[in-house]
Amino acid sequence: MEALKIEILNPKALQLIKGMQELKLIKVTDEPVSTLKAYLKKMRRTASTAPSLEEITKVVDEVRAKRYAKK
Repeated sequence: MEALKIEILNPKALQLIKGMQELKLIKVTDEPVSTLKAYLKKMRRTASTAPSLEEITKVVDEVRAKRYAKK
């Protein structure tokens, strides 16, 4: 069995997919979208230079280290 991620651009395509699901040719499941990923995608669309996921992870790790450091 193969899994594919499909982005539907035309509403008519959704009707075809639902028809194939009713004929038990395919199985459709919803994949939850990560809030962080959605936010990053939105920010990268509007920013001229967006930080990479590695840069963001580095900053988050630094902040966590400071926050949870023993006092």
